[in-house]
Amino acid sequence: MRFTLLGSGTSQGIPVIGCTCDTCTSEDPRDLRLRCSAWIHSDQADVIIDAGPDFRQQCLSHGVTHLDAVFLTHEHNDHMIGLDDVRPLMFRAKKPMKLYAEDRVITDVRARFDYAFQEQLYPGAPKFDVEYIRPGDTIQIGDIKLQAIRSMHGHLPILGYVINDQIAYLTDSNSFPEETLNIVAGIDVLFIDMLRKEEHHSHNNYGRALEHISTIKAKKTYMIHMSHLMGPTRDWEDGLPADVFAGYDGFSVDLLP
Repeated sequence: MRFTLLGSGTSQGIPVIGCTCDTCTSEDPRDLRLRCSAWIHSDQADVIIDAGPDFRQQCLSHGVTHLDAVFLTHEHNDHMIGLDDVRPLMFRAKKPMKLYAEDRVITDVRARFDYAFQEQLYPGAPKFDVEYIRPGDTIQIGDIKLQAIRSMHGHLPILGYVINDQIAYLTDSNSFPEETLNIVAGIDVLFIDMLRKEEHHSHNNYGRALEHISTIKAKKTYMIHMSHLMGPTRDWEDGLPADVFAGYDGFSVDLLP
């Protein structure tokens, strides 16, 4: 079983269109960041967390040919606007795509992809089998277990996920309820939002991310959802604490069965 970062960048990705900063012109492949998404693959199942505008490109680049379910963290464009691109995977499986999200998020999906929820579907339209989930729910897809946990994206409550009790995935966040911190304390691998050095109203900056990392005390931690404002990876990764690293597109972690 393997967990792979399909994207590690913020809503604009890196390079940002038209930008000539040091990050956007970097030749370091770690600085080429598509929008955040993760793929959990095993012999029994394939699951995606978030499907943003780069979803098609990510699937093609990493050889995603089968998908059992999509789990959404929240309704922002960079995390769900690529849902239409599940169509070839759905057609291959000859069944609707399972979609797991909070009720508020599903309402938003229905509004943006209304053609996928019509009684008489347009030929070739995607079709979703919707499952409403809440923090604390645990869903089993084959041998992949995901536990939904609460995370705060500024004032917006969103979902993080714990995968097989080994990985915590906490994108787009800057604070966590005590219950969430207790669940992820001491976990094997933590992926955590870290947008930039300056403060932000709904994302961890560098300093706040390090505070959360110090509290959670995962065995290994990887930063995700980076903006070009953070600067080239080479300029700041060496200053991270031991067992804390910069995540990057294509980075993967093996999970124990």
